[in-house]
Amino acid sequence: MRNSIVLFLVLVLLVLVRSVLSRPVYKEGQVIRITTRVTSEPIRYASSQSFNLLGLKISLPLFPEISYGDVVKIEGEVIKGKLDQAKLVGIKESNGFLFGLRKKIIEFYQKSLPEPHSALVAGITLGSKSALPQNFWDLLKKTGTAHVVVASGMNVTMTASFLIGILLLFLNRKKALILAISGIWVYVVLSGLDAPIIRAAIMVSFAYGAQISGRLTNSWRIFFLTGLVMLLIKPSWISDLGFVLSFTATASLMLFEKKAAKLFAKIPVFFREGLTTSLSAQIGVAPILYLAFGQFNILSPIINALILWTVAPIMIIGVAGGIVGLAIPAVGKLILYLAYPMTWWFTNVIKLFAD
Repeated sequence: MRNSIVLFLVLVLLVLVRSVLSRPVYKEGQVIRITTRVTSEPIRYASSQSFNLLGLKISLPLFPEISYGDVVKIEGEVIKGKLDQAKLVGIKESNGFLFGLRKKIIEFYQKSLPEPHSALVAGITLGSKSALPQNFWDLLKKTGTAHVVVASGMNVTMTASFLIGILLLFLNRKKALILAISGIWVYVVLSGLDAPIIRAAIMVSFAYGAQISGRLTNSWRIFFLTGLVMLLIKPSWISDLGFVLSFTATASLMLFEKKAAKLFAKIPVFFREGLTTSLSAQIGVAPILYLAFGQFNILSPIINALILWTVAPIMIIGVAGGIVGLAIPAVGKLILYLAYPMTWWFTNVIKLFAD
């Protein structure tokens, strides 16, 4: 216990020192040129695309499109944490294997399914926000369900469970856990290096690492250690809304999910699981969402409960269809058609409650 407290305090100190030393020194009104890799999927609007780089919010014209993994050179004037009048000077598409694989799978989804169904599969499976039509994205935000269509902690958890289930058929538990951790991080790179995905991957890695070493796990210890490790790596995450919402939702689930399950024990399991998960998470994130966006849909827990059951089958079908489709397009397309009933249900529930 004493060693854990000492480790915690040391990490806190390191985070504070790292935060001070790594903070970019931008002067107000300074014209700068930055060259770096895009580490998250840009959000695309009708005529523009926006993303964060090196602690600055950047908005550029829609074309040329910038993708996750690209190396960009951008110049502009620093104004209140934004790069004003940003201009794309140069862009180099990523030639990495995983970035290329991600792009090909998303393109296959777009060729195989109509919108917004293809975008929904791409978002749930690989965290692609760029393919989502603007009007559908607005409906998702209005109904409080935008988090469902981007890869999140839930996707990482499902990936981890799937990998362990398969690997245990052929390997002993220790080897299966080691390979599962590797597989999880491959999925993280494929899905985009957003804070919620990294948070879940680190927590799962810590939990599996404890099992490998034969130690008991403590969820709250892993939770706080994960936060400190992430801030040690990238201190600017402390102001990232995705980081804040992810940790707040996780803490809310750990605090309230069991209590909510008892409260709604008489509700059918099919509906109860989604309702208890959504309601527990919303207890923490609702105030943050209201402060950030000025709105919160009080029906959000019910809407989430109605659609959350579709996420697992859509993700499984999306992965299978995408991989098979790269080798045998006709068969991959048939597999993706299996997701259509779920995506139809998802989109129509969103449209119903958004009106």
